[in-house]
Amino acid sequence: MPAAANRSALLGLYLMVSRRAGGIAQRYLSRRMAAGKEHPTRLGERMGEAGVPRPEGPVVWFHAASVGEAASLLELLRRLLTERPGLTCLVTTVTVTSEQFLRERLPERCLHQFVPVDVLPWVERFLAHWRPDLAVWTESELWPAALTATDATGAPMLLVNARISNRSYRRWRLARGMARALLRRFDGILAQDKLAAVHLRALGANSATLRVVGSLKEGAAPLPYDEAERVRITRAFARRPVWLAASTHSGEEEAVIDAHFRARRALPMLALILAPRHPVRGDGLAEMLRGRGLTVAQRSKDEAIGADTDVYLADTLGEMGLWYRVASVSFIGGSLAEVGGHNPFEPALLGSAILHGPHVRNFQDAYAGLTAAGAAVEVLDGEELGTVLGATLAPDRAAEMAAAAWAACSEGAEVTDTVLAAIGELLDRPRDAPAT
Repeated sequence: MPAAANRSALLGLYLMVSRRAGGIAQRYLSRRMAAGKEHPTRLGERMGEAGVPRPEGPVVWFHAASVGEAASLLELLRRLLTERPGLTCLVTTVTVTSEQFLRERLPERCLHQFVPVDVLPWVERFLAHWRPDLAVWTESELWPAALTATDATGAPMLLVNARISNRSYRRWRLARGMARALLRRFDGILAQDKLAAVHLRALGANSATLRVVGSLKEGAAPLPYDEAERVRITRAFARRPVWLAASTHSGEEEAVIDAHFRARRALPMLALILAPRHPVRGDGLAEMLRGRGLTVAQRSKDEAIGADTDVYLADTLGEMGLWYRVASVSFIGGSLAEVGGHNPFEPALLGSAILHGPHVRNFQDAYAGLTAAGAAVEVLDGEELGTVLGATLAPDRAAEMAAAAWAACSEGAEVTDTVLAAIGELLDRPRDAPAT
């Protein structure tokens, strides 16, 4: 494409500031370290210092901001490394929780590093060490210095699971020239849905390199779990009906408890597994639940489930595969609060009927498809959640919705195939060949 398509005065100003921003960024990292938001022994990686040597052979760099994006890559990574035995994959993330999540889940020949802050010399140091043969970004992580410096190396660039939230879209519209200059650097953009494609085109993405293919989360492998622990917990509930409130945010737990009390009128033995999005909120939630007169067993404190346990507070990280398998019905949080919703494909793959609130813009097409298939139901508040929950917990109804969810979700394997094909095409293309 013409070089002019990649130019932007605002981008040039950003890069000039970025080149001189090391001191400010170091103070920013120090504050994050003090708050426990950076890894205590790997801070250098955030400044572009490699934590491990670069292996021989080709390296594909995948960037995923946090746990959800990283989880969506696991099946893709497994298949890519199986198909290409000489390849190494490098996965970068931002958050400490994402590193904890990936530590036991990354396949062999797959390395993790924390991504450098978007300071140009730090990014260039990172790239000089890793020399990626292909760079793959997920969702909407558009860091100007990283994109510009990677483009300068000549490595092809791919954006997968591409989406732009309404908030990000409004913000990028104020810097449309910069957005265009960044988006035009990608050799391919694979959008999650039609709305994302519309937003990306409006911001300047090249229609010739933009395709709507769906979300990798549709084709992801089922979340892992400990079978012995599943059996133990299922026995602990002693055949009681169990439902799950997953990835809840502040303000949603009150609605969940209202729903639980309402559904319990018809199902007095009903038990709730509450898995907050941020487990660090566990102690506060336990206090709130007990204040509502509920008997609570807190997983982070290894408290046992008893016959009188009303709520099992699953305030731990990386165990959602377990909870979705235990519960026949799951309410997916971030949807009554205006967060935008969380991944519905995880429960869909694991045999759990899906309930959700109205705020699901992050997965709008996914929820619409699952609703059309009879796999998901939208509720507006805690009262309606309780009413719908009571009906959904009927064994035949829950099984019917779970089967519909699995059938709709299993079609998503094609998305992984499409992304693999796009990666293979870019890896096999000569460096000096033009983008298609």
